[in-house]
Amino acid sequence: MRLGYLVPQFPGQTHIFFWREIAELEARGIDVHILSTQPPPTGLIAHEWSKEAIARTTYLASKNPLNMLRAALHQPWFQFIAQMRLDGASVAKDIAICLPAATRLLDYAQAQNLDHIHVHSCARAALIAAMCKHMGGPEYSVTLHGPMSDYGRAQPLKWRAARFATIITRKLEAEAREALGDTMPAQIYIRAMGVDTEVLKRTVPYIAPANGAPLRVFSCARLNIVKGHQDAMEAVYMLRQKGVDVHLEIAGEDDAGGSGYRRVLEERISALGLQDHVRLLGAIDAGAVKAKLLDAHLFVLASWHEPLGVAYMEAMSCGVPTIGTDAGGVTEMIKSGQTAILVPPKEPGKLADAILQLTEDQSELLRLSAAGRAHIEAHYHASMGAETLIEGIRANRA
Repeated sequence: MRLGYLVPQFPGQTHIFFWREIAELEARGIDVHILSTQPPPTGLIAHEWSKEAIARTTYLASKNPLNMLRAALHQPWFQFIAQMRLDGASVAKDIAICLPAATRLLDYAQAQNLDHIHVHSCARAALIAAMCKHMGGPEYSVTLHGPMSDYGRAQPLKWRAARFATIITRKLEAEAREALGDTMPAQIYIRAMGVDTEVLKRTVPYIAPANGAPLRVFSCARLNIVKGHQDAMEAVYMLRQKGVDVHLEIAGEDDAGGSGYRRVLEERISALGLQDHVRLLGAIDAGAVKAKLLDAHLFVLASWHEPLGVAYMEAMSCGVPTIGTDAGGVTEMIKSGQTAILVPPKEPGKLADAILQLTEDQSELLRLSAAGRAHIEAHYHASMGAETLIEGIRANRA
């Protein structure tokens, strides 16, 4: 099977799970052709495998006016006019923007004899695959990773011709069905992206912090207000006021490569006087993330909204006791008190209380370390996503 694997702005700072899935697909004999719209900003290219990934990736975006003119003259516009009548004239701009990339994708798919294209997005990358299909290209499928509102216009056009879709939570599936109606593909698979539990594991047992010893807390997510890093900082401040010697490190960068929301967080660190207790590490390699996880006493992510949370999976796979928020689809993965602890989002006081309560109970820390690892190993291994994708392609081939 020759598979086009399309991910926007690959390889970005959060794309390690795509790289893992590609490896799992190839281990099962799939010939994977990595495709993307364009490279990510330089500040977000952080992995040790990024150069290899970039070298393997075919980028579809083009701002060359000649390519755009060729695309406009070459394609059967009547197909798109019909789609615009179904989906509304507002999609015309997106179609015009995506047309050159769709044309390049069609050329590549035909030259490489691709059997199928899978798009890990429902934004413009999905529109590119849909347009390629309308122009005679291969069948395609999509994955919904977050709320429909995050992925722009023309959703019916993106989904209508898809052979199948994978959706990471039941909650998102219900949202998609309500938004799409009869344009929803007949075959839907509920399957989250997973993590490599053979790599993300401990070589020595977890050791709980001694009473009164410095508490090492780690967090990992892009720097964006919805990730709640500012709330985690407030919780650290509250704990410091109670005499707890807590140190928080945050891995991740903002979408502008360091010139965006990072500055807001830096100002907040200064305002709270936490320069010696909170560090922003920027976008770091997956190996560095693992090292930080294995060194941490706790993993904390205070997201305001989280479709599911690969960062939680990574922490739990490494046997790190985890505190998150009961926001978005997280409760489909974590039942609070069983494999991790969940608190309400936007409430740093309750987050601080949860941290303090948990770190005062060494037996509970040890129990959560083992329970979290077992849960991820059983239900969220990276191979499961690859197997679902293969099953969907084979079951739905025309």
